[in-house]
Amino acid sequence: MSDFVAAEAGIRQLHERYTDAVWRQDFDAFAECFTEDGEWRISGMVLQGRAQIRETIAAILSRFNRVLISFRTPILQVGEGVASGRTYIDERCAWKNGDTNISMGLYYEHFVEQDGRWLFDWRLFQMLYRGDPDLTGTFYDFPDYGPPPGMPPRDALPADTATARWGLKV
Repeated sequence: MSDFVAAEAGIRQLHERYTDAVWRQDFDAFAECFTEDGEWRISGMVLQGRAQIRETIAAILSRFNRVLISFRTPILQVGEGVASGRTYIDERCAWKNGDTNISMGLYYEHFVEQDGRWLFDWRLFQMLYRGDPDLTGTFYDFPDYGPPPGMPPRDALPADTATARWGLKV
C-alpha cells in the first residue's frame, strides 16, 4: 500500500473517531483525537492541548442533544508521518432548547502519525453556513487561501461565529 493511501485511510479513520466521539458525547475520546499539545482553532478560540480541548468540547456539547458530523473526503498533502489538508464537513444539530440547524464548514488541518495512529496536530475551522437545510440561513465569508495545498498560517484566527451562542469565553 502506498504511503498516501495508508495516510488517507488513517486520516479518514481519525475523522470517524472524531464523529463518533461527538455523537456519543465522549469528551475523552474526542480529546484523544489530538496530539498531547495539539491546537484547535474554532469560533474565535485558540485551544491548546488535550485538557483544554476536552474541557471546551464538554462545554460546547452540553448545549446539544446530538450533533452528527459528516466529513467529506480530505484533500491531502502527505509526507513521512505528517500530512496537511482541508476537509469540508456538515453538521446536523439538535439543541437542548429545541432548536435545530445544519452547519457547513471547512477544516484546515495538520496531522501527525504517532504509534500507528493519525492524530490532529493543528486544526482551524471556518464556518461556511449555519441555518435551515433549505440554505436560507447565514453564509459566512472567510479568507481564501487558494487551491490546495494552500493553507492559512498557523497563527490565523477563525471568525467567531458561535461562542456567544455557546456561552463560552476562552
